[in-house]
Amino acid sequence: MSAVAQVVRKGEDGHFGFQPAATPIMEQLTSFHNLLLWIITVITVMVAILLVWVMIRYNRKSNPKPSKTSHNTLVEVVWTVVPILILVLIAIPSFKLLYLQDEIPEADLVVKATGHQWYWSYEYPDYDNMAFDALMLDEKYYTDMSSDAQGERQDAEMRLAEFLVRDEPPQTFRLLDTDTRIVVPVGKVVKMLVTASDVLHSWAIPSFGVKIDAVPGRLNETWFQADEIGTYYGQCSEICGIRHAYMPIVVEVVSEEDFKLWVEKARAEYAEAPGSTRLASAGRQVH
Repeated sequence: MSAVAQVVRKGEDGHFGFQPAATPIMEQLTSFHNLLLWIITVITVMVAILLVWVMIRYNRKSNPKPSKTSHNTLVEVVWTVVPILILVLIAIPSFKLLYLQDEIPEADLVVKATGHQWYWSYEYPDYDNMAFDALMLDEKYYTDMSSDAQGERQDAEMRLAEFLVRDEPPQTFRLLDTDTRIVVPVGKVVKMLVTASDVLHSWAIPSFGVKIDAVPGRLNETWFQADEIGTYYGQCSEICGIRHAYMPIVVEVVSEEDFKLWVEKARAEYAEAPGSTRLASAGRQVH
């Protein structure tokens, strides 16, 4: 794999705020969030100040003879028009964002993700329907420090490096990594087809701004365009059973040249064969 600086986007302990945006959709979501945050903050502060002022100015001691005013036309117009303008200000970027998410551009690549209890399987329809399963790396992978376990870990890392056409083993993270990864080219529109084989799941990558339900018997669509080479982590985001928390998602964004190299290798190894279970070469045990 080309020697290009790679980013790693995942959840961090104590992190405050969103993960850095890696797609146009997430950039728009972040901008919309920032706009809403300012609006909500201003409204909250104004309401809090008004409440305090009313409590001080119009308590029984300060205001022994309450006003009997029944209405005020100017005030009523203001508190009707201003909220309407605020809602319009919120609605315009909101509708634009909904349209951006819903209207899928012409795809350069299609990937199908199927949720199972408790792992994901992937298919590349454009490349001979090559398919593989992505299972979370076993807990022993990180906790067992025996020489045999460390040897197995090194073997697994080398298999993953080979799977990704890398010159060195990739960095891995406890409870977030899988034995195989989705690989997509940088800067290309990737259309995701998402479904499930058993119960509800949800395919989500925070830094992509993507979260879509995987529903048995239904094929949902979404898209993303990753603009930076790197590794991006997500998880199933719909409670789906006892091991819901152990369904990580890993997307590897590579250069177009490296993607072609990976496809050449993966097509030979994972091309669909009749009756094949199409399991990945490592980590076959479902925890």
